[in-house]
Amino acid sequence: MEKERNFHNYLRLWNFLSHRRKIQFYLLLILIVLTSLSEVISLGALLPFLGVLIAPEKIFEISFLKDIWVLFDLTSPNQLLLPITVLFAVGALVAGGMRLLLLYVSTRLTFAMSADISLEIYRRTLYQPYSVHIARNSADVISSIMGKSNGVVYYTISPLMTLATSLIILTVIMATLIMFNPMISLVVFCIFGSFYLFVALRSKTRLQRNGKVANDNIALLQRALQEGLGGIRDVLIDGSQRFYVNIYQRADIPYRKSLGDNIYISTSPRYTMESLGMAIMAVFAYRLSETTGSLISIIPLLGALAMGAQRMLPVLQQAYTAWSNLKIGTSTLGDVLDLLDQPLPRFATEPDPPAMPFQKEIRLESVSYHYNSNSKIVLDHLSITIPKGGRVGIVGKTGSGKSTLLDLIMGLIDPTEGKLFIDGIELNADNLRSWQRNIAHVPQFIYLSDNSIAENIALGVTKENIDLARVRRAAEKAQIANYIESLPLKYDEQVGERGVRLSGGQRQRIGIARALYKEASVIVFDEATSALDVETEKAVMGAIEGLGRELTILMIAHRLSTVEKCEQIIELESGKIKR
Repeated sequence: MEKERNFHNYLRLWNFLSHRRKIQFYLLLILIVLTSLSEVISLGALLPFLGVLIAPEKIFEISFLKDIWVLFDLTSPNQLLLPITVLFAVGALVAGGMRLLLLYVSTRLTFAMSADISLEIYRRTLYQPYSVHIARNSADVISSIMGKSNGVVYYTISPLMTLATSLIILTVIMATLIMFNPMISLVVFCIFGSFYLFVALRSKTRLQRNGKVANDNIALLQRALQEGLGGIRDVLIDGSQRFYVNIYQRADIPYRKSLGDNIYISTSPRYTMESLGMAIMAVFAYRLSETTGSLISIIPLLGALAMGAQRMLPVLQQAYTAWSNLKIGTSTLGDVLDLLDQPLPRFATEPDPPAMPFQKEIRLESVSYHYNSNSKIVLDHLSITIPKGGRVGIVGKTGSGKSTLLDLIMGLIDPTEGKLFIDGIELNADNLRSWQRNIAHVPQFIYLSDNSIAENIALGVTKENIDLARVRRAAEKAQIANYIESLPLKYDEQVGERGVRLSGGQRQRIGIARALYKEASVIVFDEATSALDVETEKAVMGAIEGLGRELTILMIAHRLSTVEKCEQIIELESGKIKR
């Protein structure tokens, strides 16, 4: 069952690779075969090279080389020394060069595949519905995109390539050694192979357990870092550093311990096999010298076998390490594949549609909403009509459903019951993106990237495509242009991480300018003026009021003074319209 599941996961991963990557992988397999053949050349040249140096006359007794001597009319040992020396040196250089080329190509391809996977996870995550995002912890998602996608490189893609390479090279080396001495070669390979097989069976469960521990704790580490550094002001004021350090420590110690244990299990057989290999070669040298009666005559054969073993042992170790990493990465691969399986909406692969025509009204008919079947109802059979160009204020206590109502209107969530109409056309999956092209949103907490003011006002637009005249107009309407113009770099001034160099009111006004830059027909203010002082709020509201009747404004507020100029005020209570 476990083998079938793992094979199925590898097949799923393969199916996610692009056509280009698959072709590159097939070309890599051809390079692996060529590298293996270069090993044959270097090993095949070693036996005659040692023979010419130590026992020249014996070289003519090697049966599978006799045809070569006849072909080139070589009859004297002295004639062999130079060409065989050159052949051996060239073979060794070619084999080394091919190994380096294989390492370079396989490494490049591995990390290119990793980039593809990481990008696809991020793309699919961004396209998930709002209801999916609010149900997740962002630290878990970030750790999956960054840490776990890297884990797939180190514990799945790279090991699979290494395992394929090792098996092909091992097969070729073994076939070459059998040509020299079948019995000794098979005995040596069986001893080495049996040892690695024994270690693999003993460590299989431990490796998988350690892999799961590491996979589970990397998300906890990400969360501890994000929460501790994200609330650094409160951490410093409250003196709660020890609390977050303890959280980090509880996740970090088992994570590091599992990684260290895995490294030991993966690399330790190498040292045992090196000493065991030397002992085996000593035994065979003793037996062969007794059998032939001449130590000099067997040195070429022993040299070839020793070099073959020296090539074979690292490859065996690589194959075992790759297998170990595959076992470690089982849990990580499953998590990454789940993220890659996230469905994409149809519009994800299509160009942005034009904005949906909006001329008359937004109408909600008996709309209800609850987050899941076990949760209480958030909105209860609301019927509301909002005319185009209207100013609608939405008030109510915390938890009354104000933000959920706006999320429904913006198409971020679908109603559990009832329907939403735009100019009589029902909002559905087919026209959702067209409707959202009409909407600009100003939240209570404005996200600011660590870029310039202009880039934050035109968020989502590349720097070279920003319309600076449009940015200035938006800033003037949001009552922040005077402040920006007073700065040394004006609109190129950096705001710092999360807008740390700005006051709360300034951040809020940049958020309003961002919405105005979009030039949408509907602007949604979700407590967007709560951080402003009374005078600034009046100035901003006055500017908003003068934007023109083609602009529809929906506004959530706690202060009645904020919505007093709205033509329609809706008070919600427990998901229903109170008045």
